[in-house]
Amino acid sequence: MIRHLYIEEAVTTHPRVQQICERYPKAARIVCERYGQVFNRKAQSFRLQKSQPSMILAQKFDGFVLPAPPGYGVGSQCNYYFSHMLNCIYDCRYCFLQGMYRSAHYVVFVNYEDFVHVLDEIITRHDGSNIWFFSGYDCDSLALEPVTGFVDFILPVFESRPSAYLELRTKSTQVRLLCAREPLPNVVVAFSFTPEEISLALEHKVPSVSSRIEAMLQLQERGWNLGLRFDPIIYTDAYREQYERLFCQVFDRLKIDSLRSVSLGAFRLPKQFHINMLRSYPEEPLFAGPLNNIDGMIGYRKELVAEMMGYCEEHLLKYIPRDIYFPCEVTT
Repeated sequence: MIRHLYIEEAVTTHPRVQQICERYPKAARIVCERYGQVFNRKAQSFRLQKSQPSMILAQKFDGFVLPAPPGYGVGSQCNYYFSHMLNCIYDCRYCFLQGMYRSAHYVVFVNYEDFVHVLDEIITRHDGSNIWFFSGYDCDSLALEPVTGFVDFILPVFESRPSAYLELRTKSTQVRLLCAREPLPNVVVAFSFTPEEISLALEHKVPSVSSRIEAMLQLQERGWNLGLRFDPIIYTDAYREQYERLFCQVFDRLKIDSLRSVSLGAFRLPKQFHINMLRSYPEEPLFAGPLNNIDGMIGYRKELVAEMMGYCEEHLLKYIPRDIYFPCEVTT
């Protein structure tokens, strides 16, 4: 439950702000000039705020759509990402957001139409080439959809722009909206997974592996394109058995022809993010694991990454064709 709504003065009368306020009638409403006054304050405790985050309703002025980081893609040369929201309702201990932001509050940018203007500029610039846009980089694409309505807004945009492809990356089971409408050929709903044992230890508040698979089955039945993201691979002494069980659990239920992409990537973090996360969670066993600093990125040593990627790739390719497999081996 959201107890505090911070609202930028410029958007207090915005229809989406009014709709969100109606969903939280008991929340205290606090008007601010700019969201950064709350979100970027010094001496905040991300860990403390994560237990009871507030929501900040704001207007975005720039950076609507950005080039995707190297290796963040599924085969296209033209990859971009956008975020209508900052921070995630889930509490995954390995998530880089916990090291990137000072605050755990949710920021929702309500001027959705401005995202479309920039999307169209990029589509025009690429002159009909197939372009991938990724949602779910700074937040979960579906988890707060009943509140934000962003996916409901953006799907018709991509329906009318067939050269633009959209990936909705998620760990959520909030698929009712998608199941209620016809699937779009240029939209992929990509679900992230770690083995059940790792998920229980590190992915707090995330739906179970079996619940996510059930959500995928609902979408599969209705004809949606699906993706699988086994990223990050987390090392444990039993990772081989754990990932074998996970692959068996997933592919025993899903039809391969519903999958458009499957990706695999090892745990990695920028050094400063790792420092920030370690300050928040000094007792977390994940950060006491076999980690090295390689060119400013914290991750497993190269030999271990090669071993884990090789083992998981070998077993993945028993289930899927190689042409839908996209490993992420970026270390910088």
